[in-house]
Amino acid sequence: MTPMLPGLLYLGEMSRDLVSHVLPGILPKPTLWAEPGPLVTWNSPVTIWCQGALWAQEFHLVKEGRQIPWYQLRPLEDRVTAKFSIQYMTQVYAGRYRCYYISPIGESQPSDALELVVTGDHSKPALSALPSPVVASGGNVTLQCGSWHRYDRFILTKEGEHKSSWTLDTQRHPDGQTQALFSVGPVTPSHRGTFRCYGYFRDKPQVWSEPSDPLELLVSGGSGKPSLLTPQGPVVASGQSLTLQCRSAISYDRFALAKEGAQYLLQCLAQQPQAGLSQAHFRLGQVSGLHGGRYRCYGGHNLSSLWSVPSDPLDILVAGRFPATPSLSQQPGPSVAAGQNVTLLCRSWVPMDTFLLSKEGAAHPPLRLRSQPRAGQNQAQFSMGPVTSAHGGTYRCYGSLSRDPYLLSQPSQPLELVVSGEGTCPLCVPMASLPWYLSLLIGVLVAFVLLLLLLLLRHRHRHRGQDRCRKSGHQPTRTKEVGEVSLEGDGPESQHGALQEQTYAQVNHSRSRVRRGVAPSPPSPSGALLDRPAEDDRQGDGQAAASADAQDVTYAQLSHGTLSRGTTAPPPSQSGEPPAEPSVYAVLAIR
Repeated sequence: MTPMLPGLLYLGEMSRDLVSHVLPGILPKPTLWAEPGPLVTWNSPVTIWCQGALWAQEFHLVKEGRQIPWYQLRPLEDRVTAKFSIQYMTQVYAGRYRCYYISPIGESQPSDALELVVTGDHSKPALSALPSPVVASGGNVTLQCGSWHRYDRFILTKEGEHKSSWTLDTQRHPDGQTQALFSVGPVTPSHRGTFRCYGYFRDKPQVWSEPSDPLELLVSGGSGKPSLLTPQGPVVASGQSLTLQCRSAISYDRFALAKEGAQYLLQCLAQQPQAGLSQAHFRLGQVSGLHGGRYRCYGGHNLSSLWSVPSDPLDILVAGRFPATPSLSQQPGPSVAAGQNVTLLCRSWVPMDTFLLSKEGAAHPPLRLRSQPRAGQNQAQFSMGPVTSAHGGTYRCYGSLSRDPYLLSQPSQPLELVVSGEGTCPLCVPMASLPWYLSLLIGVLVAFVLLLLLLLLRHRHRHRGQDRCRKSGHQPTRTKEVGEVSLEGDGPESQHGALQEQTYAQVNHSRSRVRRGVAPSPPSPSGALLDRPAEDDRQGDGQAAASADAQDVTYAQLSHGTLSRGTTAPPPSQSGEPPAEPSVYAVLAIR
């Protein structure tokens, strides 16, 4: 035995030197982890690993709350690790674990704690993003986890390479739900990812509920916002088909539709009906109570993970979700004059928190008013005025409850509001309600009709003037020249005759032909030009006058007082007939 003593002393000195070289004074603590992870679904397998130092001889696994080790295992072939396997995970194995190892020189420090959690013991909560799962970079978002189970705490987890979790105590909502609000922000692209939440009770912190449905948080950039609308209008009836249209003047490759408070984000490829425009139709099927809510849409490009800024919100209200039917009446009467005020009164015997007034065909959302109790009923007074023709139309009212403001009662009977004294014709449409191109077209047509009427009036006026000229005997195309013709008289008879009658002579420039007639004496010595001959002369020379219409005619006013007459005898007749009466001629000097 004496020879063995130096060897033992040598081994002891070597061990002390090795331990002192590795970590003076203590052994290094091991590392503890679980595969596939610390969150284990009910009845699923899990493996716990503990890794120590080279000189480890035995590994112990300790569960918090137990005095003795949970497991004692020898190291594997690599002599540095040990494996603890659980075939079926239940709440019995849930808890907080640590491990340590035994070496020739003693016991190591315990590892950091591993919290092994079993999930699926209770029903899952609901996770939603407020106002939307798409958040502008730099903005804030609230993730709401809620359940009808009275959990004491909620835990929010984020999937990914670096998993994270946050824990909050629950808050009791007035409607009986428990919820927790997790604030996230200012948002950066690193916040993008998939989130879930769980609920648990305070006495079993490692026994969680089923996970909520996943919620994908997206980050939007600064591109232009699209517009969201529905052809059916903001109020839809249960069972009616619902389609939401998202469109933009930017050529997006895809669109996303988000409902406030929902976990899911609907995505759809964009259509481009024409260059520079893009749109997508989200067909949501037949309407039920789940469709009621506030919606927004976003546009995105294929080469970017960022979405556009959100559209303006669109509220979808579902009518007919409970049997109450309010009544709608008008005060002071069935019609109202333009410029006056009118009140539409919505009432119900069934308790309502809010009343809504909707106008048929209007794109804007319905008016909302809190109900007021009066005479055993709930009512709301919608005042309008001064009214114009734009206020006319068909109105209905609905009731809703505070716990779900997007679900409405049955509609009231329709009420027709008639505005008198302004735009009362049924075919009149306010110009403000027409598109700009229709307003422009109407203006052009009105201007054209006015111009056409003006031309017709002018043409008719000219024809009437010509008719008056024809009836009065004036010939606008003829030229009249008036000259004084002096014929020396022989005696007083001639002077006296000048006071009784005047003789006119018609001179044709193409012929030397003189016509003679008698006209009544004018009121002045100078006289006026007679526009038409005596009746007998008109009958005798009608044919000659007709043939000379196209020629210029000169009229001369003859005064017997200064008229110098000559008489010429006609040549003898060849047939032996008596000669005609002598002709009176006058020499006219035309100036």
